[in-house]
Amino acid sequence: MSVLEVHDLDKSFVSNKDGSLFHAVDHVSFSLEEGEFLGIVGESGCGKSTIAKLIMGLHKPDGGEIITEGNSITYPYSRDIYHHMQMIFQMPKDSFDPRRTIGKVLESVLGNFGTPAGERKKRSLELLEQVGLNESFLGKYPHEMSGGECQRAAIARAMAASPEILICDEITSALDVSVQAQIVDLIMGLKESGKFSVIFISHDLALVQGLCSRIIVMNKGTIVEEGETYQITNDPKEEYTKKLMGSILTVD
Repeated sequence: MSVLEVHDLDKSFVSNKDGSLFHAVDHVSFSLEEGEFLGIVGESGCGKSTIAKLIMGLHKPDGGEIITEGNSITYPYSRDIYHHMQMIFQMPKDSFDPRRTIGKVLESVLGNFGTPAGERKKRSLELLEQVGLNESFLGKYPHEMSGGECQRAAIARAMAASPEILICDEITSALDVSVQAQIVDLIMGLKESGKFSVIFISHDLALVQGLCSRIIVMNKGTIVEEGETYQITNDPKEEYTKKLMGSILTVD
């Protein structure tokens, strides 16, 4: 069963260089199934992050429709949709209010989604423990934490809303390799829980093939290939996908 459907999504921007119009997302359609981990891959500038922002209402689409639970949520839509969807961003420190502690951020989200005041601190601690952070992080500000710690806290913040859909936008690209592995392990734990459907956006095809059951390959705002992970990685049909696969480092 589809938990999210994207139909003919379209978005153009005006270039800062010469004022010309360029298609960031060019009539894109796909669906996300219940419990599925769907990967969207492609080079920088291919439109994959713009798709995430369109789904979350951070950009207004020029055309197309976004549907969840049978209801159109195409911009503008009710804030109630955040009960169903949450996004984790590429730059974890930039995604937090620097003036608020992590504990206050989590309590605020929990309050917005109906957790009684007396239960918010306890629930905040439970969320931090789920992502591998201890009680001391309740009192920390984002600038007092490493990038990996901030990304863990960002995952906890997303989970505080109890969403059905998580959108992960290049969530490991700003982290060093060892921390990337820790975040991937954490996401794998979410996958095994079966509680979420996930759109995992990355330029790293090797990473996506280890996480996702299905992959969408994008180039210049369009979907050039889509299929099961095994098919995309072992028998790509499109030349662009073959080039992406050829860029993966292999070790004998």
